[in-house]
Amino acid sequence: MKRAMQVAISLIPGRAYLRFAVALAILAVGVAPAFADQFIVDCTGATPGAYTSINAALSVAGPDSMILVTGPCTEKVYLSGKTNLFLGAWWGQAANVYGTVNISNSQGVYLYGLNVSNSFADGIFVFSSRSLVLDSCTSNSNSGIGLNAATGSQIAIFAPSAFNNNAHGGINVSGNSYVEMGAWNGSANELNGNAGPGLYVAQGAFATYGHTSFSNNTAGQGSNSGFGVDLRGGAKVQFGAVFSGNVIQGNQSGGISLQETAEISLWHIGAQSFIQGNGPVGVTAGFGSQVTLFDGVDVSGHAGPGLDLYAGSQAYLSGANSIHNNGAASDSRSAGIRVDGNSEVFLRGGSITQNVGPAILGLVNSSADFKGVSFGSNTGGVITCDSSAFMVSDLSLGFGITPGVNCRTPHQLGNRNIWKPQPSVPDWSALKALQKKYKELATRR
Repeated sequence: MKRAMQVAISLIPGRAYLRFAVALAILAVGVAPAFADQFIVDCTGATPGAYTSINAALSVAGPDSMILVTGPCTEKVYLSGKTNLFLGAWWGQAANVYGTVNISNSQGVYLYGLNVSNSFADGIFVFSSRSLVLDSCTSNSNSGIGLNAATGSQIAIFAPSAFNNNAHGGINVSGNSYVEMGAWNGSANELNGNAGPGLYVAQGAFATYGHTSFSNNTAGQGSNSGFGVDLRGGAKVQFGAVFSGNVIQGNQSGGISLQETAEISLWHIGAQSFIQGNGPVGVTAGFGSQVTLFDGVDVSGHAGPGLDLYAGSQAYLSGANSIHNNGAASDSRSAGIRVDGNSEVFLRGGSITQNVGPAILGLVNSSADFKGVSFGSNTGGVITCDSSAFMVSDLSLGFGITPGVNCRTPHQLGNRNIWKPQPSVPDWSALKALQKKYKELATRR
């Protein structure tokens, strides 16, 4: 018997309120079946009667089975067409797997404590599979991608997890797949030190709810960018700082990049997220993309703008966000926020301070709509516009009246009225119950 949990992902783009809902079918305590079979795997061969490979146990494991693994195991694990399967290390332990873990056409699979490393391809590859859980798993130092989620797959990741030092990026989400990260136990999720983006999403969705880092990723071979987060092709992403803050830091190409109608929302409940020291730019959005920053996002320490909008893109910043100490004197387009090429920025509250150049630079038919914003110590003043850009603000109206303001106002009708609700926190109770069930079954007695 299975129970479905609706995980509602609220995405707040610049112009519209969208909801991305994924039905994650999971087993909940109290309704979960007793596992029909339990198989023991000891890849060292030290346990009499145990299987000596994971694949050997998978070949005989049917629905509602459990496979407990002692590693290290050197094999390419193929898991296809499985339903309601627990597979992993004994509770509180880990099992090293040297080779790809390939999961296809499966549902209700729960992996625990697997440390995957593959010298020849991706670490974990998931194809057309639903309700997959990765609990306390890592996929590091692979020659491909750490985790590749493709073709409508749905994956929940429980901290601690790590997708570090991979040759083609940390996590790749594509083909209408969805990946969600939770960290309710105080441990961290990491997507660090990859040659390629920490996170790449194209035609898919991703959410993390805090205590996740995207740090020190560098440009890799081919088109593997060195952004912390690289979003394309209508990607829908949210970063919630619920358990703890998220950190996007020290990435070679920039912090977050959005292209091709991608959307991201950063929000918080008590914690703060940081986008810091990511080379040329903090957040860049182009080609019709949208950025929303709710309270508690700090963007600082970039050689270029903290936020860069271009090619018909939008941003909405609400509450106590801070954009500071960005820009360089050698760049004539340096600013805290740069709005270019038919783009728009809406600011409600927050601060833009200590940037090189103006707080806001408006170029080529772009506009800035702001009120309640604190401006201070920006070397170029509050706002500078070219002859085609405009502002609407709560400042004194008229060209040249307010110091540091060099921008036209198209009318005296005031700011646009905007109301956007912050995304909600999903219910993890069923997922926590599933984790508890695994612990009960996988604890040595």
